[in-house]
Amino acid sequence: MMERRRTDAALLVLLLGHLISALEVPLDLPQPPTITHQSPKDYIIDPRENIIIHCEAKGKPHPSFSWTRNGTHFDIDQEPKVAMRPRSGTLVVDISGEKAEHYEGVYQCTARNEHGTAVSNNIVIRQSRSPLWSKERNEPIVVQEGVSLVLQCRPPAGLPPPIIFWMDNNFQRLPQSSRVSQALNGDLYFSNVLKEDSRNDYICYARFPHTQTIQQKQPITVRVLNLDAINETMAAFYNDTDLFSEAPVDERKPTFLIPSGPSSSKMVLRGQVLEMECIAEGLPTPEISWTKVSGDLPAKRTSFLHYQKTLRIVNVSESDSGDYRCTARNRLGSVHHTIRVAVKAAPYWISGPPRNLVLAPRETGLLICRASGTPKPTITWAMNGIPIENSPKDLSRKVEDDTVMFTDVQTGSSAVYQCNVSNEYGYLLSNAFVNVLSEPPRVLTQANKVYQVIRNHRALIDCSSFGSPIPKITWFKESRSSTLDGDPYILHDNGTLEVHVAQARNSGKYTCVARNTLGIYENHVYLEVKEPTRILKQPEYKVVQRGRSVEFECKVKHDPSLIPTMTWLKDNGELPDDERFIVDSDSLTIADVIENDEGVYTCIMNTSLDHDSASAELTVVDRPDAPTDLELTDQRERSVQLTWTPGDEHNSPIQKFLIQYEDSLHHRGHWHNLTEVPGTKTTARLKLSPFIHYTFRVLALNAVGLSHPSFPSRMYKTNAAAPDENPTGVEGYGTEHDNLVITWKPLSGLQSNGPGLQYKVMWRQKEVDKEWTSVTVANVSKFVVSGTPTFVPYELKVQAVNEHGTGPEPAIAHGHSGEDLPVAAPDNVQVLVLNSSLAEVHWDPLPAKAIRGHLKGYKVYYWRERSLHKHNPHHVEKQILTFSGNHSHGMLPGLHPFSLYSFNIRVYNGKGEGPPSPSQQFETPEGVPGIPSSLIITNPNLDSLTLEWAPPHDRNGRLTGYTLKYQPVNNSNELGPVKEVALPANETSVTLLNLKYSTRYKFYLNAKTVRGAGPAISQEAVTIMDEAVASRQVDIATQGWFIGLMCAIALLILILLIICFIQRNKGGKYPVKEKEDAHTDPEFQPMKDDDCTFGEYSDNEDHKPLKGSRTPSNGTVKRDDSDDSLVDYGEGGDGQFNEDGSFIGQYSGKSASRETAEGHESSEAPSPINAMNSLNSFV
Repeated sequence: MMERRRTDAALLVLLLGHLISALEVPLDLPQPPTITHQSPKDYIIDPRENIIIHCEAKGKPHPSFSWTRNGTHFDIDQEPKVAMRPRSGTLVVDISGEKAEHYEGVYQCTARNEHGTAVSNNIVIRQSRSPLWSKERNEPIVVQEGVSLVLQCRPPAGLPPPIIFWMDNNFQRLPQSSRVSQALNGDLYFSNVLKEDSRNDYICYARFPHTQTIQQKQPITVRVLNLDAINETMAAFYNDTDLFSEAPVDERKPTFLIPSGPSSSKMVLRGQVLEMECIAEGLPTPEISWTKVSGDLPAKRTSFLHYQKTLRIVNVSESDSGDYRCTARNRLGSVHHTIRVAVKAAPYWISGPPRNLVLAPRETGLLICRASGTPKPTITWAMNGIPIENSPKDLSRKVEDDTVMFTDVQTGSSAVYQCNVSNEYGYLLSNAFVNVLSEPPRVLTQANKVYQVIRNHRALIDCSSFGSPIPKITWFKESRSSTLDGDPYILHDNGTLEVHVAQARNSGKYTCVARNTLGIYENHVYLEVKEPTRILKQPEYKVVQRGRSVEFECKVKHDPSLIPTMTWLKDNGELPDDERFIVDSDSLTIADVIENDEGVYTCIMNTSLDHDSASAELTVVDRPDAPTDLELTDQRERSVQLTWTPGDEHNSPIQKFLIQYEDSLHHRGHWHNLTEVPGTKTTARLKLSPFIHYTFRVLALNAVGLSHPSFPSRMYKTNAAAPDENPTGVEGYGTEHDNLVITWKPLSGLQSNGPGLQYKVMWRQKEVDKEWTSVTVANVSKFVVSGTPTFVPYELKVQAVNEHGTGPEPAIAHGHSGEDLPVAAPDNVQVLVLNSSLAEVHWDPLPAKAIRGHLKGYKVYYWRERSLHKHNPHHVEKQILTFSGNHSHGMLPGLHPFSLYSFNIRVYNGKGEGPPSPSQQFETPEGVPGIPSSLIITNPNLDSLTLEWAPPHDRNGRLTGYTLKYQPVNNSNELGPVKEVALPANETSVTLLNLKYSTRYKFYLNAKTVRGAGPAISQEAVTIMDEAVASRQVDIATQGWFIGLMCAIALLILILLIICFIQRNKGGKYPVKEKEDAHTDPEFQPMKDDDCTFGEYSDNEDHKPLKGSRTPSNGTVKRDDSDDSLVDYGEGGDGQFNEDGSFIGQYSGKSASRETAEGHESSEAPSPINAMNSLNSFV
């Protein structure tokens, strides 16, 4: 017996592959019936509609259908109201004129063909019912306040059971709470009643979901009375008897209304919903809590309803069995109840129902019907609807409990097997056929199908196949060099090829090959790996002021072969249908933003394969709303308390409040700033002034701006009083030499403190008068005192006065009476000449009595009388140099050398200047001369020219001579050696001999005095070319022998190039591809001198000039605009001459700028004329 079990177990393992690899049989092949659709086991019908009992099946040939009703054959032909749909087993029952309950019963469908028979579940047909509430008269319920109460619903039994809810006469749901709640059976429970529970419209409604009808119970009246009210009410009916004589209801600990007793039990089926409830009464209202005694509550499947009174666990499993405890608690105590839960289970599949089995002749397989339940279910087998023990014997078939094993099957043994698993709580019925076929392989996946997947995602390429025996699947890619059965590929049992992380290199053509003993079949599919869709620039958080525009950017990168679609959402919903929202390809613009536009905006970029999204929040800000509800409290003589209510700050916190006031007594219509308070405060103590009619308003300020003003407060008037302050800015000065003008800044109306504002003006001469002279003037800002001494100090005071008194003692200010012109000139005036253009003057300051005013400073008047040179004219133009303040010396700059000057000094005050000091004279020494007036070049010859000039206009001394310097300049503007000639002062011309012919020279001439040389004047000139030399040069260029020589040289160079080219083709040091590239255009390959090969292209070499190249490419000599600048001729540059005068700078190191200039020189063939000119220019 033990050995037999081991053999069966081994066979089970071997045959498990057939079970896992069950195939879908194509409908063009012979096969037993398979039921594809049927009505539910418990089928509740609507009596107002036709009855449709579904039964659909497939098979080859197509199956025929029959029905049983309550276990006996249901003859459709005998039922005129029943019809079966064509090529279907579905029944349609026409109930017009019939009662639906006539067709109640248990139905079962059978589908059969020549290969077997399949049966449906037992379908129980029941008519839905929604009966009316029985007629009843509900008496009013009168209860004492504080007691518990239960209003019973007791709806009529319906099919399915109705949904219960309580409403009032206005169809409004009655409010529920931890005190008042509905139980699972529909009754309404009050843990304790209150006075407000009194009403006459407690109505219980029952909604029957299948027929969508609602029934209602008669209204229930509840009257809640306290003890005194109950006695007074009931006495009238019971001869003044005190019905409730006990004391009022006191507070009490909880007790359970449901369930009753300390414990109870409940049974629930696996997979269903477990609901347990505990409702307690007590005063105060108890709170309910739940625990599981033997473990924790399943957090993800647990919820609490009806204010914690109901514990609900969904999808119950065996682990949910055990003891649950509910606890009711108030401040007086607690009570517990334990519910013991038992979990039973109707049969359920462990690994799914049995699968169809396709076997080739002589193959082995098995059907497994593995299920469980509580209690353990029983398993029975049938074949083609007949219990298997009553079926024909088959030696290839063996039944052991939940498994049917087939060995060495033969053609013609196809059949449908039924597995029935049942216990007291339900049953499972499953059909599975065994189909014996010999069929070569075929691939059911569409040929040349294109699979598209995003890079780095999983790719699944199908190869759905069929064959008997079961085909073996292999995969190849492109060249089919090897099978795809390793990383990165995974081959699944159903033939699907998986690329776990697809990359671009995985794109291409794939071939699926299905093989069995009867043949081979190939199918080609294609995989395209696409680039992922990514948002490169996400929308950003925006804060925008109301009324302005805002833009969210959403720039996306996607695979170019995929068509993207951009969608914008607001708060995960569609954008408002508003023309202010403008959607572009990569942005969303909202114009004229309003507050309702606030929210989270999401851009979603979708393609057919993937999507990406990003979100950003929009906050709309605006100026705050105006404050409201201004109120004046705590009113005092000089202050008042102002409070207000802030307006909406519109997402921008209020920074401060500005309080303004209007004085309707003095400045009606004008608002003035009074004070500011932080934005966190809504009250302020305001300091007030007397004699003002105040009206206040408040403005709020945030980061956006100021709000509109609030509505004004009520008027607040202050009483008049004496002035609190005096005028400011008191000054005293004179406008004439014998007066004193006293001025001040008048008080404002706010400062006057009362009517009749005047000013008491007081003055006295400082350190002379002891008593004050005073006068009272009207509300003005100045007063003039006449007959004062000239420029004496005064002490001043101005005091405010009104009808209620005088202001405080004023502070003393200081001033002076009027000034007059000074009466004396500075003494002891001296001069010190420092150099030819600067002198220093000194003087003694004047006493204050002689100045007769505020000392402003001293003025030095000086002028140039004449030059000390006999040729210069006289100058009498006066200059003034002012020295502010109390100075005693000063400098006179900018003087002309070798000149005679005169000067005097005057003091000045606020009134004007005093008399001048006696004039004095001084002479300035000689200086360097100015530039010569002119330089002219005349009589240019082959080797000489003449220079003529005029002496400097400003000689600044006696001329001692001239210095002449000159140097040659070649065609490149490079300077030759400098020669210097000294000339006497009386010369104005000179002739230079032994110059080079056809050469440009630059000349510099300056004058000299004993103080040195002055600035130079420059000029340029060119000597004349020798005609004989020019003629010889032209003759050489036109000689035939010279032309022939040039042609021979050119031919020799061409031959050399050809030889190098041939040498190159015979085999160089570069690969063939590079040689081919080099042959395409040899003119662009620079030639190397060492090996006669064409070197690689170089930008550096290309920009270097040819050796000996001297002139620019356009054939002209470039010169700067200014011919006089020494920089133009290269002073300080790198150009050099050797000892014999030849130019060598061309071959010496050059600066970057010099190389650039040379790189643009002419590439023309050098002519003999140019060559000789270049040599002769420095001979």
